Amino acid sequence: MTTTTPTPRILVVDDDRAVRTAIRVNLSKQGWDVSVAEDAEGALKLIAERPVDLVLTDVAMPGRSGMDLLAALRAGFPEVRVIVMTGYGSVQDAVFAMKSGADDYIIKPVSKDELVLIVERALKEKALFAELIQLRQEVQEKYGFENIIGTTSSMLEVYELIETVADTTALVLIQGPTGTGKELIAHALHYRSGRRNGSFVRVNCAALPENLLESELFGHEKGSFTGAVRQHRGKFEQADGGTLFLDEIGEITPTTQVKLLRALESGEIVRVGGSETVNVSVRVLAATNRDLRAEVAAGRFREDLYYRLNVFTISVPPLQERRDDIPLLVDHFVRRFCKDNNRPLLQVSVAVMQRLINYHWPGNVRELKHVLERAVILSRGDTLTGVKLPEAPQGKEPKAEILPEGMTLQAALMEYERRVLIEALKAAKGVQAQAARAVGISRSNLNYRIARLGIEMKDVVYE
Repeated sequence: MTTTTPTPRILVVDDDRAVRTAIRVNLSKQGWDVSVAEDAEGALKLIAERPVDLVLTDVAMPGRSGMDLLAALRAGFPEVRVIVMTGYGSVQDAVFAMKSGADDYIIKPVSKDELVLIVERALKEKALFAELIQLRQEVQEKYGFENIIGTTSSMLEVYELIETVADTTALVLIQGPTGTGKELIAHALHYRSGRRNGSFVRVNCAALPENLLESELFGHEKGSFTGAVRQHRGKFEQADGGTLFLDEIGEITPTTQVKLLRALESGEIVRVGGSETVNVSVRVLAATNRDLRAEVAAGRFREDLYYRLNVFTISVPPLQERRDDIPLLVDHFVRRFCKDNNRPLLQVSVAVMQRLINYHWPGNVRELKHVLERAVILSRGDTLTGVKLPEAPQGKEPKAEILPEGMTLQAALMEYERRVLIEALKAAKGVQAQAARAVGISRSNLNYRIARLGIEMKDVVYE
């Protein structure tokens, strides 16, 4: 399937008919869709009826000026690129227009080649900006709050903590076993904060030796060590205005711990081999699979750094402690991998679901994800059949059947969903907006599910 790029739409605004006609002819020859207006009022009316990508406007026009039009476009149509046109003797108008939000300017008279070049550049910048916005939206969708799956009480608590702390400046320590989704929670915190448009920079503190980790975090000056052939901006500087995620924080050495504490306390860093302090505005999130309190007691982790990081803690439970979430996770991943691999949605039999629920998942959600990705690829027909699980150590798997024998998967999921929503309503003391937030859906979606599942408020008994 191929997609076609829409033809760029351009509006030329000039009170001189000869000028706007000449520009229209020249730009139309490039394959662009060009319309004209003789004044600002006419331009705004045309744009309201038929959106455009780019406006070329003269500055000096009867009635509302080109500057008035620029202000109106910035207020009502911020996505439109604006190029102002002015005479040779009015360069100051062009400078003022640029300061007021114009994207470029043209000094009249202008050659055909220069006109086309300036317009091409503006259209390319608009396309790149649109692509950046699209990529940012895709990243937010991939790492957004709604991708953290689970409705058990422990996960509802995680959601509530994320909502509470996301849009603050507090440092957050995310604790939990490997594979539980700590980085996903860090992303959710970032994209629900005021820094969402800044960079999200991740550092795996366990992946680098001490000397390289310091250079990676704080940067280095040229010549500071063998191989430092140029100045390097570290992750703190790269995350300036955004979020720095320090994964496996429990693995850093005492020397690096001291420097990290200094940076967290002062908001300043010094590059390796340098003496100049660099101010950075960074929100730090950290994650670990270690018990940092025990590491402090053992003398392997600085107590002052621990308390600095532990302003706010989110503990992520292992998957085997929230087995009731497994059906939801299975549904999420099967849908995702079927879509990614251009396959019709595969059905999951009760027997397969039971195996997935009973397995002890030492690798947590990450292991479940990989097992299901492989299974989707290997499955034939319309049923998930390629599930391969390692032998579980004796005594690790629960003996009780979680899905009643003879119940279909759809019926089991609906019953489970009903219980979850009732528990959420109980926890919210019947406040539906709060319950909807807790389970990560809209209030209208919650109302629909309440009606579909036959939940009555008399079923919701709360303390």
